[in-house]
Amino acid sequence: MSNFFIENNVSHIEDMTPTFTVIIATYNRASFLNRALDALIAQTETDWEAIIIDDGSTDETESILQPYLANYANFQYIKIENSGEAYAKNLGISLGRGKYITFLDSDDAYETTHLAFRKTILINNPDIQLLHGGVKVIGDPYVPDLHHPGQFIHLSQCVVGASFFIRRDVLCVLEGLKDMPLGNDTEWYERAKAAKLHIFKTEYPTYIYYRNHNDSITHNAAKLK
Repeated sequence: MSNFFIENNVSHIEDMTPTFTVIIATYNRASFLNRALDALIAQTETDWEAIIIDDGSTDETESILQPYLANYANFQYIKIENSGEAYAKNLGISLGRGKYITFLDSDDAYETTHLAFRKTILINNPDIQLLHGGVKVIGDPYVPDLHHPGQFIHLSQCVVGASFFIRRDVLCVLEGLKDMPLGNDTEWYERAKAAKLHIFKTEYPTYIYYRNHNDSITHNAAKLK
């Protein structure tokens, strides 16, 4: 597990702090990036920054990103050597200035009210330290069961890490994602429970989880096994 974001997660001037830091870790997802980034730009809530961590892509990712970087000041782009999803996301977290850290997988999307709806929940319930849930699945809703190898489980019974909104001031307790082939979001969530963070789940489906292409991590779980 990487702890570097704990060391680097320093305080920032309050009036420069966005409500949300959106972490977008990507690797060879050029064919999906427009959909994800356009969904973020279309948010009715505009108080966000986006940190794109390119985990060593060899496709057209950089070319796809250039117009967004040129036209939107709240995008930050960093390319690193291929180091894996956990490292890329932890790096993004370490650079985040937002009060809440959240995620957008580069092959997924948001409904236009995703950030606004979550902001309403969080403002009305300031004691929430981890908000999650509210996922609309496009495609196969079954994924490998982390606790029962060879079996599958419906996503409604799972936690989906990309839906997490984590208060930045508790990251020093929660620490970072572990480097695991599958289920690092579930493991992270279990650590949050063990740390007795105040966790709340919403059922309002504004995170769009696309599972209708063949190269997602969960679709390739059988190969990993």
